[in-house]
Amino acid sequence: MKLVIQLPCHNEEESLPRTLADLPRAVSGIDSIEWLLVDDGSTDRSVETARAHGIDHVVSLPGRRGLATAFLAGLEAALQRGADVVVNTDADNQYRGADVEALVRPIVEGRADMVVGERPADSKAFSPAKRFLQRLGSAVVRRISGTAVPDATSGFRAYTRDAALQLNVFSSFSYTLETIIQLGLRRARIVSVPIGVNQVVRPSRLFRSIPEFVFKQALTIVRIFVIYRPVETFAWPGVVLVVLGLVPGVRFLVLYLTGDGQGHVQSLILASLLVSIGTLLLLAAMIASVSAANRVLLEDLRLRLRRMEVERAVRRHSE
Repeated sequence: MKLVIQLPCHNEEESLPRTLADLPRAVSGIDSIEWLLVDDGSTDRSVETARAHGIDHVVSLPGRRGLATAFLAGLEAALQRGADVVVNTDADNQYRGADVEALVRPIVEGRADMVVGERPADSKAFSPAKRFLQRLGSAVVRRISGTAVPDATSGFRAYTRDAALQLNVFSSFSYTLETIIQLGLRRARIVSVPIGVNQVVRPSRLFRSIPEFVFKQALTIVRIFVIYRPVETFAWPGVVLVVLGLVPGVRFLVLYLTGDGQGHVQSLILASLLVSIGTLLLLAAMIASVSAANRVLLEDLRLRLRRMEVERAVRRHSE
């Protein structure tokens, strides 16, 4: 079994020596381990530093493309190099390399398709605001995906080859919530293991402020929910609006039949508006259900094509 540890990286020249020195070269149940750096448009000497400290592969993106794009590029490169298991960690030394073995153990034992490292809830590496947002985001993800992941924003995670092949990240901001929701809705086996963290002194390069982080993560959650739960997204609001519209509609009808309908046209207008919007949402739900069925077929086709492409790439790299 081959493990590839990937590190998305943007200007981490100072932290890379510590990060790479902490990564393992041997893990129980794993036959070989390779390290892969995904250079997301670094302008410092990150690539040279990584090569000087033992990195096996480097994938360089043409300019900065964002964390999610770097994550996907790393997955693709790892799979093409024959990875049976892919571990994603941060290049800023936030996660401890010693925890890689605990992270991959559920996969090695055949108990999981994806494993997420659960950071300590009381870690001093996070401000109270970030801890609150992490709990809130994780609760929303658990509700949508049907999983029990307590730390959904953790980037320290492991994937089997089959789970990695199924991932599609639509956001350029982050991959953490989206990948859990995708695999959770596909009934993949997702487990969490406790991990430790190191203190990261520099500010995050993923977002400039807490409100920006909340806004972007909320957009990601809404987008994925619309994609993977379209019927619930449109049907329930449609039903509620139709029912609410019937109330003033029935009121106007009763008043009209009793000869007191004059002066109550507002109820009729409100009823028409609510019922019309609700009906449009119900029609959108019907169209979305058909689109969802087509999406499943396209995803199955894409998965088969990716498997064929990865198999060809593995043979090419092994020659």
